[in-house]
Order: sequence, then structure tokens, then C-alpha cells
Amino acid sequence: MISLAPSPVAGARRGRMLAVLLTGQVMASMDGSIVSVAAETIRGDLHAGGAAIQLIVSGYLLTVGVLLVTCARVGDVVGQRRAFLLGLGWFTGASLLCGLAPDVNVLVLARIAQAMGAALLTPQIFSLIQTHWEGTARRRAIGLYSMVLALGVALGQVVGGLVVSADLFGLSWRPVFLINIPIGVMALAVGPRLLPLSRMDGQARLDLGGVAVLTAAMAAITVPLIFGRELGWPGWVWISLVCGAALTVGFVRYETRARYPLLDLASVRPRGVKPGLVACWTVMGCYTVFLLTLTLHLQTALGFSPLHAGLAFVPYALGFGALSLSWTRFPQRLQRALPIAGPIAFAGGASLLVLFCRDQWQPVVAMPLLLLAGAGHAAGYSPLIAQITALVEPRLASAISALNSTGPMLAGVTAVAGLGSVYFAAPSSADGLVRVVVVVAVLLVGGAACAVGVARRTSSGSA
Repeated sequence: MISLAPSPVAGARRGRMLAVLLTGQVMASMDGSIVSVAAETIRGDLHAGGAAIQLIVSGYLLTVGVLLVTCARVGDVVGQRRAFLLGLGWFTGASLLCGLAPDVNVLVLARIAQAMGAALLTPQIFSLIQTHWEGTARRRAIGLYSMVLALGVALGQVVGGLVVSADLFGLSWRPVFLINIPIGVMALAVGPRLLPLSRMDGQARLDLGGVAVLTAAMAAITVPLIFGRELGWPGWVWISLVCGAALTVGFVRYETRARYPLLDLASVRPRGVKPGLVACWTVMGCYTVFLLTLTLHLQTALGFSPLHAGLAFVPYALGFGALSLSWTRFPQRLQRALPIAGPIAFAGGASLLVLFCRDQWQPVVAMPLLLLAGAGHAAGYSPLIAQITALVEPRLASAISALNSTGPMLAGVTAVAGLGSVYFAAPSSADGLVRVVVVVAVLLVGGAACAVGVARRTSSGSA
């Protein structure tokens, strides 16, 4: 186990350090969705088949999901600073390979390599924030981190639409990947000077047995969730999901006896942590499927272009950003109430939006409702994950980071697989959107109920 005692970092340097960390998060988050906008252009240019395009788009998410927990532990073994910089360098190099790919096979392999870099760098970000920030400064850093984490997907759609439409230098889809190069190089140039070293006692180990079991479990769960709907939910999908669930249970039992656990389960023992994580995952999963189905509805039913559909979410981003940046200035009592009120506000904004704008987009109505939904999303996530970190010892930062990275990803994949099927099975896009938002609203109310336990725990702790 490594010692993660916070090292003294001056305020000005801490701000620059956070900028480097969030730059890496923006790159990794955007590349999960930016390719979706360019998929048809890639198909035509490289004469790619449907299976290859699916691997280019979904293989990234699959690889990241399988490796996140392991890579979070790698940060304990080699140090979060070193792991972040290694992941950032790997991600930047793989992005170059993606942009220069001569054929679809190279592009598929380069996307998998890019995802490996993303999986290594992203869990270190939250671990470093939890280790080197405290009190109000930590809550503000988490607010910024949460904003980048959630809005990176939507930003990827907008940037992807702009880049593909512009056809920069006649390179078609390639700048979608190449824009990472100058950003990554600049972050790598300043990162070693700004990111503090982590103190290690030399006892941390990577448990290869745990890695094998968890990798098999995650693959058995994520592969059918990502590809099952496209394949019509064949029998092997359900067998794989059952095996994945069984392997997950086996992994948890194995971890309780492991000398060097891959995921230290002591991180979820404090009261309030488990329901808090469930609430966080629920909100993030609901956001993912709401973004997807509303975007599809805007394009297929209301005739929006991909870029126009991405820009329609700007009010949502503004609401999320405004709340993420301001909630730390609220009174403590209100801060504790935000994770409960936020999901309900998210549900209300999304439901009213579908009620009034599903057949005809009315910006005057849609903009304030999206603003409300975005603010509700931020209120249901940023303050809550900050409250959770306050309940957990700093030495367990990597475990909470792994759960905070893997949980939302799995929730999003599950929501898209399940509710995406509900949307596509409906007789019309409008009907499908209504059905999805009804389920989303119910789930968000359940998330608010889970957040009640954390509010009580933090309230009693501060009394």
C-alpha cells in the first residue's frame, strides 16, 4: 500500500496542476463520442464495413471499461503522477496513429491503443485531486472535474460535427484524432514540472489473479451490453451477462482475502458510501441515455443536422457548468440537500422538455428546461461525490477513483443497451423518447432516495 499523504502545493501551482489534469480528462472524454459524428465519413473514406465501424466507435468504450480498475491500481504501484503522464503520452501517440491510419484495420487497433491510454490516465485524475486538495479547495476541484467528465461527451459531438464539416486541410475525418496531438504535447511538456510526486513505501503490488478475474468479468458484462442490441440479443449475450455477474461476485470474494487487493473494499465500508455511489452512477447513466435518445430524436424526427443537434445541448452544458462552479459557495445545509434535489430537478426538466417539445422544437421553452436539467444533473453528482470522498481515507483514493470511473461507464452502457432498445422498439421516435424519459425520471427519483443516506451521514458527521 502506498502512502498518499497530501504534499504541500501552492495555490497558483495547484490551479495549473488542475488545468493539466482536466486537459487529459477532456481529451479522453471527448474521444468517447467525437468519433460517432465522423463514423459515416470514415466508413465512406476507408470502405469500412458495419462491424469495423462498430469496433471503432464502441471498442474504445469497451477497452476503457475493462481496464479502468486495473489502471487505477497501477497508479498505486508506480505513482499516480507517473501513471497519468504515461497514459497521456500513450493516448497522444495513439491519437496520431489513428489520424494517420491507412486502412480500417490499423484504425481499429489504434483506437484500442488510444483507449488503453485513456484507461491509464483517467483514474489518476480523481486520485490526485483527492490526495492533494482538501476542504473547500477539493470541493471546487471536484466541481470542475465533474463538469469536464459529464460534458466531455456532449462536447465531443459538437467538436466532431464542427471538425468534420470544416474538412480541415482536406483531411476529412482525420483531424478528429489529430487535434489531440498539440494539446497532448503541451500537457506533456508542462505536466512533469507541475504534477507533484506521490510518496510510496514500496509495498504496493499489482495482483495478477485479481486482474485476470476482473478483466474477464468486465469483458463478459460490457461486450454483450455494447453489441447485444445491434445483434438482436442472441442467446450468448445472456449467458455472457450471467457469467459476468458470477465472476464479479467471485472477484469481490477474492478481494476480501487478497494480500494486495486490486480494489480495496475498505473504501465502501463507511456508512453512506455505497448508496452515494449508486446515486452517482444512476445520475450519470440517466444522462448518457437521455443525451443519446434526445440527439437521435432531434436528427431523425425533427430533421436536425448532427452539429445542430449537438448545439441544442448548449443550455444543458451551461446549467451544468454554472451549478458545478457555484455549489461550493452555498451554505452547508444546502450543499447536503443538493444531491437529493438535483436528480428530481433533472427528472422534471427532462420530462417537461419531452412533454412540450417532442413534436416541435421550441427554443424558448426548451432552453430553460435544458438549463434546469443540466443544473439538476450537476447538483446530483458534484456535491455527492465530494461528500463521498470526505467519508473515505486518503489512502483509498485510487479505489474510490476506480469506482467513480467504472460505475458511470457501466451505468451508461447498461442504460443505452436497455433503454436504447426501448427507444428503437417504439412505433415512433417521439413515443420512444417519452418511454425512455419516463423510466429515466423513475430512476432519478430512486437516485435521490439513495442520496438521502449520504446527507444524513454527512449531517451527523458535521454536527
